Amino acid sequence: MVQRVTTVAFEGIEARAVDVQVQVAPGLPACIIVGLADKAVSEAKERVRSALVASGLALPARRIIINLAPADLPKEGSHYDLPIALGLMAAIGAIPHDAIAGFTVLGELGLDGSIAPVAGVLPAAISANSRGEGLICPAACGAEAAWASPEIEIIAARSLIQLANHFKGTQVLLRPQPKIREVEGSAVDLKDIKGQESAKRALEIAAAGGHNLLMIGPPGAGKSMLAARLPSILPPLSPPELLEVSMIASVAGEIADGALTNRRPFRSPHHSASMPALVGGGLRARPGEISLAHNGVLFLDELAEFQPQVLDSLRQPLETGEVAIARANHRITYPARFMLVGALNPCRCGRADEPGFACKRGPNARCAADYQARLSGPLIDRIDLTIEVPAVTASDLILPPPAEGSTEVAARVATARSLQAARFAALALPNVRANAQASGPVLEEIAKPDAAGLALLRDAAEAMRLSARGYHRVLRVARTLADLDGAAKVGRVHLAEALSYRALTDEVRRAA
Repeated sequence: MVQRVTTVAFEGIEARAVDVQVQVAPGLPACIIVGLADKAVSEAKERVRSALVASGLALPARRIIINLAPADLPKEGSHYDLPIALGLMAAIGAIPHDAIAGFTVLGELGLDGSIAPVAGVLPAAISANSRGEGLICPAACGAEAAWASPEIEIIAARSLIQLANHFKGTQVLLRPQPKIREVEGSAVDLKDIKGQESAKRALEIAAAGGHNLLMIGPPGAGKSMLAARLPSILPPLSPPELLEVSMIASVAGEIADGALTNRRPFRSPHHSASMPALVGGGLRARPGEISLAHNGVLFLDELAEFQPQVLDSLRQPLETGEVAIARANHRITYPARFMLVGALNPCRCGRADEPGFACKRGPNARCAADYQARLSGPLIDRIDLTIEVPAVTASDLILPPPAEGSTEVAARVATARSLQAARFAALALPNVRANAQASGPVLEEIAKPDAAGLALLRDAAEAMRLSARGYHRVLRVARTLADLDGAAKVGRVHLAEALSYRALTDEVRRAA
């Protein structure tokens, strides 16, 4: 007799059903796992054997064959321990044969019979719910699985003994409840930054429209401080966004205690990060920093110190909002719709713009151009806002903290975002949530300037030699500025400010 248990294999954030077939047959004692299993799955037999012994059970002295079907699908990870163990327990009569029918099972076993948390429980629960099945998972992941659906049956246990008692009716495991980790306040606030009013304005515009931002300034000017306070003015994740972000975090194993958070992601990788670390990949094609920053912020400090090919790998995700990782035997797509925020020194020493400073490498302008040329023109062309962040003077530092902080700015950002959400919902574009995501045809409808603004845009496009991408990005920023002002029409003043942020972008692009 063959005992069957359902589990899953992960392809990106999708969970594909896997049939675990357990057969206990006459023959020489052996335990064989087949079905294109990796090292972690092959080692499961030793963990399962020890866990069963610790639970008061012993494998029979017979030939045990475990098949993971479909056989051509790679099986990776330690979450196959629990389905294999339950299949064996059902095969030897330790639990009823039909007890695990209609359940998707995943979990890692300890040698003492405990069930350890695993990655990917949320996508597994969503997949099980779509097939009309329940879920058996570790107790530490139960709250995470409960987000899949209020109707799905979930059994979250801490050990094999708890599961056996539950199936026998001597112990009842209650359904876990979904948990969310609310972030009421923030340890950082825009009030912490003195001066830099123009930079704060640009930060507000970027947050309101989801725009990419590049800050150029000397060391110590406050670029990193500004970027770190961007999450404090962003609106909380909406329910659809929360689900998308949580599925990626679940696959990456970054959900703590099964509690989801409504705070937008903020990722800040070091400039030594490799391409697989940034865009995803590696042996198991795991999500990279850009996917973990989905619906949030990717902050790249010391932008020019990143490897050029690593930065250029961001060009396609910035346009499409997703990244495709192709391997010889499979192709995985992860969502990657993020705000790119970069911080850049004007030159290697950072003093090129300092009055009276003369660089030993040559003219200041040439030294700055050589340093900024590490960024490719196509990447710079995808930046919506480029600003200069000058050094803060001592007179600014002795001033009292500003009256306006993150709370006031966040309220204006939330109002602008709600206008955008209502606008795109009326256009039957539910997947577009911010102006930065609007396509060209949509912009022609929602960001059509008035007569004075159109004349200014035409003259500026010729003088600045705007590309088609640059033209559309100016319109997106102008639409966001109009939303912040509560204006239904994009006016000349909005286009003038949007073009001012584009002027410095073109200077950096020419240096590249």
